[in-house]
Amino acid sequence: MSKYDYDLFVIGAGSGGVRAARMASAYGARVAIAEESRVGGTCVIRGCIPKKLLVYASHFHEDFVDAAGYGWAVPEPTFDWPTLIANKDREIDRLNDIYKKLLADASVTLIEERATVVDPHSVEVCGRRITAETILVAVGGWPTMPREPGAEYGITSNEVFHLPEFPRRVIVAGGGYIAVEFAGIFNGLGAEVVQLYRGEQILRGFDDDIRTSVAAEMGKKGVDIRLHTIILETEKVCDTYRATLSDGSVLEADCILYAIGRKPKTAGLGLEEAGVKLDGEGAVIVNKFSGSSVPSIYAIGDCTNRVNLTPVAIKEGAAFADTLYGERPWAMDHDCIASAVFSQPPVGTVGLSEAEARRRFGAVDIYKSTFRPLRHTLTGSEEKAMMKLVVDRESQRVLGAHMVGADAPEIIQGIAIAVKMGATKAQFDQTVAIHPSAAEEFVLMRTKQPDPVAEAAE
Repeated sequence: MSKYDYDLFVIGAGSGGVRAARMASAYGARVAIAEESRVGGTCVIRGCIPKKLLVYASHFHEDFVDAAGYGWAVPEPTFDWPTLIANKDREIDRLNDIYKKLLADASVTLIEERATVVDPHSVEVCGRRITAETILVAVGGWPTMPREPGAEYGITSNEVFHLPEFPRRVIVAGGGYIAVEFAGIFNGLGAEVVQLYRGEQILRGFDDDIRTSVAAEMGKKGVDIRLHTIILETEKVCDTYRATLSDGSVLEADCILYAIGRKPKTAGLGLEEAGVKLDGEGAVIVNKFSGSSVPSIYAIGDCTNRVNLTPVAIKEGAAFADTLYGERPWAMDHDCIASAVFSQPPVGTVGLSEAEARRRFGAVDIYKSTFRPLRHTLTGSEEKAMMKLVVDRESQRVLGAHMVGADAPEIIQGIAIAVKMGATKAQFDQTVAIHPSAAEEFVLMRTKQPDPVAEAAE
């Protein structure tokens, strides 16, 4: 008989924690999982899923406009925020129940309370100590807030899904994918949106052509992007928020959304006291098998700050369970992971950016195409799609594929398989195109972009 209450205790019932718990239980382990909020984690409850539903909602206004070019006449549409939020809430409740049922069906004990680590084999829940042979930390991340005066008047992506009224004037602070997505959502639903970013261009870390393409298209749609600009101070004046910006201007808004970054949600968890090493951001430092500095404590997902994406956390959870309980050891490969930004228009990307490829491989061939999609030849819209391939000049292996345009995430998912397998540009060229489609451009690009001109020595 085991000397521990459980073989595995998981802290955090998000997508990664739930996957690890279910798989470990299926392998015969006695598993408990603790969650202080709702089961499903950031993605299901306050992230990917509700956000994508709002993206869908915000795009309908363009669909109504575009329909006229195809002979459809519709009455002036109206939008009701409370209806959208109520319907969204109903779907999130449904998913929350599904996740609970998945755990129950897998014989995983769910404890809906906060758990903290006491020592390498113990956690505490509501004053009760529970022992486990192994502890898995899967607590995810949490939005950060600035410290300038009046920042308390702002909200984060956690609260944005529960606004009682739709704000007509919105300031979005931040330039990452969350900021870009919510700027598009509010703009599409009819708000006046100003997006502020301290850097040179939004979407830092993405390919430069993606960044400039998305910024240009967002500008066409009415989002006022102001670069090299931040909020210095916010005041509340009656029912309005008055923000003083670093360029000296003043903006009035009904809502200020801070999307300036996220950090691992490890504070107060007792990890350091138990001997677990954290980095400067609070992320659990792990090896390739997700093991921490304490042999019995592991960590997966955003709290490790490796690649902070839900499907990555799920795979890390699966690798953990297979390795420890399934006698099938393997490590998550964090290279060449496809991702999307549900901006308007959306982004799909996999592999290296042009800048990264030049740093790592030296000479590369760049193929790029910018065009107006067929759909918009009758709508009058000037929205442009951009597609790009980054190819290693020596081996001709495709190192990166990038797209801005309708259905980009759906298209890149298939392209990602080829890039992950190491397909060459010749193999892309040999693939027969699906016509007429936007996706066909990835197998039709033949003209290389000229190499950048080296800057003259001073």
